[in-house]
Amino acid sequence: MSIRPVWMPEPPGGGTGAPEIFAGGAGTVRRAIVIGNGCAGAENQCLGLVRALGLADRLTLYRITRPIGGINKWLHFLPISLHKIVDQILRHIFSNTTFAPLFQGKMLAPYPVHNVQSFGLSSVLEADTKKIVTVVHDTFEKEGLAIVVACGRDTISYASSVRFLAPDNVFVIQIQHPRYRLDRFDLVVTPRHDYYALTAKGQQEIPRLFRTWITPREPPGPNVVLTAGALHQADSATLRIAATNWHDELAPLTKPLVVVNIGGPTRNCNYGVDLAKQLVSSLHKVLKTCGSVRISFSRRTPQKVSDLILKEFSTHPKFYIWDGESGFSAAEPNPHLGHLAWADAFIITADSISMISEACSTGKPVYVIGTEHCRWKFSDFHSTLHKRGAVRPFTGLEDMSDSWSYPPLNDAIDVAARVREVLAERGWRLS
Repeated sequence: MSIRPVWMPEPPGGGTGAPEIFAGGAGTVRRAIVIGNGCAGAENQCLGLVRALGLADRLTLYRITRPIGGINKWLHFLPISLHKIVDQILRHIFSNTTFAPLFQGKMLAPYPVHNVQSFGLSSVLEADTKKIVTVVHDTFEKEGLAIVVACGRDTISYASSVRFLAPDNVFVIQIQHPRYRLDRFDLVVTPRHDYYALTAKGQQEIPRLFRTWITPREPPGPNVVLTAGALHQADSATLRIAATNWHDELAPLTKPLVVVNIGGPTRNCNYGVDLAKQLVSSLHKVLKTCGSVRISFSRRTPQKVSDLILKEFSTHPKFYIWDGESGFSAAEPNPHLGHLAWADAFIITADSISMISEACSTGKPVYVIGTEHCRWKFSDFHSTLHKRGAVRPFTGLEDMSDSWSYPPLNDAIDVAARVREVLAERGWRLS
């Protein structure tokens, strides 16, 4: 069967659909502030929403950094403000002792900007609540309201503090469920599976003794926007650029082009070499229906898993393997966006909600391997996508030339539409 292209909807442009309440001035939103935590997956969600809002060229990125090195790797369970205090105390006490190497932490620097290159950012500022509040206060008359987007546990206190200190100057969006006090934010953006604990099946899985400790404990309120998966930057405009940039390398490949994305085990989706062996076996079974196969590892991929895949396929003429080590080098750039643009089908390990969400935004066939290793809300995520017809299990019995499609996931666009609605209700519009 021939492979047919699936066209994705355009991201919304500058028009908001909101009434022209103000011609400019304080009624117009012209800039965005992202508070990141240094995690590419979390910051990618913020940047994806900023793109969908049309503010990618008017963005300031602040990043929260934890102390690293020495004992600090065991202190990440602490709130970030307490972690920094403990680090300073320990370094002061033990700086001139034989225990110094154990307590010798350091701050993350310089700040990498790899995941924001498409925004034209050359530097990232260290997150400081007072500085952010001062900036939005001082520039309010000229720039108007600032949309603040944050994601990740470490960003919660910063984002909520900014809203508390400058409620009339900011519109704060927290991505990922903050677990309590959702009224500290203008909007909370979180996947539906975060509310799995409230479902009948989720309640059955939680012993009654522990139910009071599981969050969230209440259904989503009016300031909560639910998504199917993770937000990301891979919109149609981005993929058109990627298709052009990667044309010379990927266009000549024999069709169908099958892209295999391999992540790594997580707390809610734990696996090992056994899944890699299953993947190898299934790939051999479908190989006759594949034109070309390109495999990518992530930073989380265990060495044993990548070694097994490399040993099996590194010399095979149909395969190309990107090891994930040279993702930001000029010699071998990360092909991820090129793969999203040019692939005819995807095979993805079940652990990565981000990679699956990106692939499902293309409307192309997505096969998932390893869902049997997932539990709790990860299992609910896969069940939801399966019911939507967006994913199918990878068994090794597939004909990879078969083309099937589904309504693409457009979470960032849907969330951006809701942001516009709420802004319009308050008399604001995006410029």
